[in-house]
Amino acid sequence: MCILSPFRQTKVVMIALMIIATFGVSHASAAEKEHESWVSFRNGLQNLGIATSPLPKKLELLWEFVTPDGTASTPVIADGKTFVGTLSGEVHCFALKTGKKEWTYKSVEMVADNDIAPGFNAPLALDDETVFVGDDFGTFHAIARATGKKRWTFETDGEIVGGAQVVGDKVIFGSHDGFLYCFKTKSGEEVWRAETHGPVNATPTIAGKYTFTTGCDQPVLRVFDIENGTTAKEVPLEALLLAAAAVENNILYFGSDGGGVFALDWETPGEVWDFEIPKRSQQIRSSPAVTADFVIIGSRDKHVHCLDRKTGEHNWSFQTRGRIDSSPVVAGDRVYFGSADRNVYGVSLADGKEVWKFPAKQSITGSPAIADGYLVIGTDSSDGKILCFGKK
Repeated sequence: MCILSPFRQTKVVMIALMIIATFGVSHASAAEKEHESWVSFRNGLQNLGIATSPLPKKLELLWEFVTPDGTASTPVIADGKTFVGTLSGEVHCFALKTGKKEWTYKSVEMVADNDIAPGFNAPLALDDETVFVGDDFGTFHAIARATGKKRWTFETDGEIVGGAQVVGDKVIFGSHDGFLYCFKTKSGEEVWRAETHGPVNATPTIAGKYTFTTGCDQPVLRVFDIENGTTAKEVPLEALLLAAAAVENNILYFGSDGGGVFALDWETPGEVWDFEIPKRSQQIRSSPAVTADFVIIGSRDKHVHCLDRKTGEHNWSFQTRGRIDSSPVVAGDRVYFGSADRNVYGVSLADGKEVWKFPAKQSITGSPAIADGYLVIGTDSSDGKILCFGKK
């Protein structure tokens, strides 16, 4: 038996600890990179629309997948896979790197003659085990991430066009039936439902223990306590929201049906600022991306607008040849979005100059999902495509 001296024992232990520390950091970094994700419509409860890391400067088309009716849904990304809903009623799971299809889930198993399957117009959402999405017939689906098998469903009385948000062990979503719902993610047990006095179009925005909706009865922001579904506050608005708001430091940022962009302190409450292009106001169905300095939002006036987050002052605009319902995503120093002019764009966050463009040749309504150096987006035309970009 070889017995080390106390000094040599200490030295061996120190070397071992150095090795463990070194490889521990390496493995942690790899695991962190492996698990980079885009888990909901705007990648988080606040709907900020910001990717975890930048994309390669030179984006190339890696793969595409043709669907019968295209997709207007926003994909999600996790664990090297992307999940995408289609207007023809499927949710597909693909290997992000290769585009290999791993499974397909159908909104209904069988479709009668002269009938159509419910389509997935809404954005998807993820937790560790489940894909959540509502269809345009009003059914909310919980799908096993690993296998694509149905876990549970719930039927509402109106179409579902907004995405869901996962908060702990609960999932929250709205329907055109005029209710906001909260269910347990694993069992599908209803926790509460809250009357919204009008159809819910948007993915919920979560600020602490509160979420927000607007109905079509009047321009008012309804604030709900997500623990019990009770109404905490009602805040008068100048116009209706048609898309999801973003929230940062209790300030809501959103576009309106009248074409204005607003920053609203929902707690005080009071308007912080508003922005509108004179003589060119069009509906805004795009959700804003919000950074430390900017608010970036698309409009049906065919522009993406970048505003100063604190003052609402105009910083730059980028013009396309079609309306922009696609919600911009910020990745590093660039902004990515699609347009009805059938292109996907990348522009500089600093000055709005075009830095990348891909001719999809089909209209784009949905928004990008960005993670792990990949951008996934769909086109909404007949024989539309799911497109994945990255570095070859």
